[in-house]
Amino acid sequence: MKNLLSMEQVSIQQIEEILTRAAELEAGAKPQLAQNAMVANLFFEPSTRTKVSFEIAERKLGATVIPFESGFSSTLKGETLYDTVKTLESMGIDAVVIRHNQDAYYEDLLPGINIPIINGGDGTGQHPSQSLLDLYTIFKEFGRFKGLNITIVGDISHSRVAKSNMISLKRLGANVQLVCPEQWQGEFPEANNEWGDLHKTSDVIMLLRVQNERNVTYEGYSTENYHQQYGLTVERESMMKNNAIIMHPAPFNRGVEIDSDLVECERSRIFEAVNNGVYIRMAILETILKERKYNDSVTSKFAVSR
Repeated sequence: MKNLLSMEQVSIQQIEEILTRAAELEAGAKPQLAQNAMVANLFFEPSTRTKVSFEIAERKLGATVIPFESGFSSTLKGETLYDTVKTLESMGIDAVVIRHNQDAYYEDLLPGINIPIINGGDGTGQHPSQSLLDLYTIFKEFGRFKGLNITIVGDISHSRVAKSNMISLKRLGANVQLVCPEQWQGEFPEANNEWGDLHKTSDVIMLLRVQNERNVTYEGYSTENYHQQYGLTVERESMMKNNAIIMHPAPFNRGVEIDSDLVECERSRIFEAVNNGVYIRMAILETILKERKYNDSVTSKFAVSR
């Protein structure tokens, strides 16, 4: 795997290998990455979890993290993203992690950039590393994907997390249902515009943040109305299956997508997923960088294709 751009481009075998390696790293396995690798994280949108967990993963692997602040870069002078990345490549950077507000920004980079590109989120496109950490969280809980009922609730049309997870979960045999206001269905007209009984039948309820920075409100929208119609309330949680879990890619709006009392409840895997993200991103970086420079192999132990 030279790059990590979208979940369509990641094979089932590669998913298995990344999940396996993440589990090994979490269990204390020694990283398989030379000390001299250099990685730059180019984040042109705000981020806490993704940016910091990539930085932690890079340091745990022994890589050198090259500081990059978009607000002080030459992009403010009109330099293109391609020229910025090409400049870093010319300086000897081994890989870049990029978050950008342009959908599929990487398509402009691929013809001339020869170092690995890891997509940290592209516009309203995809977020593959988040999808992989979500898969890891689900697999650790249930030991399978096939036959699980996954309900994704929120702003489907603007969510790169939802799009990445729908692709990967369906390929792995899960049943995926969508719940959102009709105005937020986007390219997914099959989405339900109300909960129905999905809170009673789901193994996983995955909530999505209302993206206020994208002005994604609709007529009659208010945080109170949204919480009652589409949020995970204490009442809905009380009717969930005994072993069902709650997920949210975060950041979350307490009292909007999820009742504040449920953020750290027994069912919640929100902060556990954040921890899982460090090991998944270590596995991603290790896989990509050693394919570029090293020849080690990873034996799959997560038989997710069953």
